[in-house]
Amino acid sequence: MRTHRDAPFEFVTDGVAAALARAQEIAGPRTVAVTAGTIPAQCLQLGLLDVVAIDLVPVVMGGGRPFFPGLPLEDVPLGDPDVCVPSARVTHLRMPVVRPDAN
Repeated sequence: MRTHRDAPFEFVTDGVAAALARAQEIAGPRTVAVTAGTIPAQCLQLGLLDVVAIDLVPVVMGGGRPFFPGLPLEDVPLGDPDVCVPSARVTHLRMPVVRPDAN
């Protein structure tokens, strides 16, 4: 881990699990959100996400854009949305990740 002297963030170089653990340490009891690029897919694959939030916008983007680029082809089941907020031109969905070992 390296701290940049002029910025309020840290560089964690031990992988995504270590970065998420450090973020949670800094956040304390607050929620840590992961977004952008392949980081959410890596977290999902490692079993580090509890909830997936998707903002659904009524637009078709040609060939499409993957929500989780790089995720293997195995299914990751999500529960029914526990939050669904419709608003103008977007619907916000929040779904829990279903753990196969959770009963």
